[in-house]
Amino acid sequence: MNTLAIELHPQAQTIKCTDSDLIVELLDGRTISAPLVWFPRLSQATPEQLANWELLGDGEGVYWPEIDEDLSVAGLLAGTH
Repeated sequence: MNTLAIELHPQAQTIKCTDSDLIVELLDGRTISAPLVWFPRLSQATPEQLANWELLGDGEGVYWPEIDEDLSVAGLLAGTH
């Protein structure tokens, strides 16, 4: 049986933070969420700091400059914290 190896590069397009969750919407239509408590810098940030994010690369990561925190989309998909 032949198999086709597909290389995927998940890319974020929109980031939202609630009081308890980080929510990442991907370009392919998926949505990832993780508890903010997994990320101490994010859980201690103000709503204004959480709203100030930048995409890294082509959306492969997210960076919050005011709190110097960055996360990879692949890491979020893998469930690492």
